[in-house]
Amino acid sequence: METHAISVTEASRNFADFVSRARYQGTSFLLLKGGEPVARIIPAQSRPTRGAELADALREALAAVHVGDKEATSWLHDLEQARAPNPQQVSTWHF
Repeated sequence: METHAISVTEASRNFADFVSRARYQGTSFLLLKGGEPVARIIPAQSRPTRGAELADALREALAAVHVGDKEATSWLHDLEQARAPNPQQVSTWHF
């Protein structure tokens, strides 16, 4: 969550804007009076992201990616290596 420090005067002049940003963008504001923190404007509740929203975002991101056969094969090979069990490390220290 992004937090911005603002003066109480700035908050009073742009209160509706800061409330909207807290609600729709999830931004928090730390209000300062004389340079000292006195209050916060924070989102009342954060809306959890649903799985369907994440899947849609991933689908959109992947739509712009064009990978050739060579890169896809290389990636699959790297993935298989990462999933393979690691051999036990041999200690070179002798006690």
